[in-house]
Amino acid sequence: MALKKKSSTRKNTKKPLRKKQKKVKKTAKKPIKKAVKKAPKKRIVKKKTSAKKPASRKKTVKKEGNLIGSITHYFPHVQAAVIKLKGPLTIGETVKIKGHTTDFTQVISSMQIDRVAISSAKKGDEIGLQVGSRVRQHDKVYKV
Repeated sequence: MALKKKSSTRKNTKKPLRKKQKKVKKTAKKPIKKAVKKAPKKRIVKKKTSAKKPASRKKTVKKEGNLIGSITHYFPHVQAAVIKLKGPLTIGETVKIKGHTTDFTQVISSMQIDRVAISSAKKGDEIGLQVGSRVRQHDKVYKV
């Protein structure tokens, strides 16, 4: 015997529709006010005073000497630094290496380009320099 499924249509189960009632707003009559002319307000203009600004504080930069280059790399096992030169440098000159945590002076005793010992280098060369203390990238090298 096969059972019939009841259909889920609502035929007689609809709720009766409610009629919407319109609400009528009662407006009270407001008395009409006559416009009264008022005298225009006077504008008060403030004068701009030119206050003198305090002298600007300039950062004082200590001159270490002539900037001749900056450190690009450091080899800790041989204590050597690679320097990109911005000026000429020779063996026997005194240099100061200054950075965030570095600050020392030394006399140049050994200088190389591509593992070949040299006595002088010119602007634009990248040289290897024997250093006495640890240096870091971007430390500045000054000729004293």
